[in-house]
Amino acid sequence: MALEMRDRCERCEKAALPLDAPARICSYECTFCEPCAVGMQHVCPNCGGELVRRPTRASA
Repeated sequence: MALEMRDRCERCEKAALPLDAPARICSYECTFCEPCAVGMQHVCPNCGGELVRRPTRASA
């Protein structure tokens, strides 16, 4: 089962997150840009889980 690589920040909805861009995710794959993750102190607002660095994926 592969990660769902979302292409937008779920908080600001403005930050584009291409597959090779830095992003933060929780264990439920909620996805946020780096500035939003820092603003939320690396805690997911949806589940309360830790936001960690999303692995990068090579573009197809």
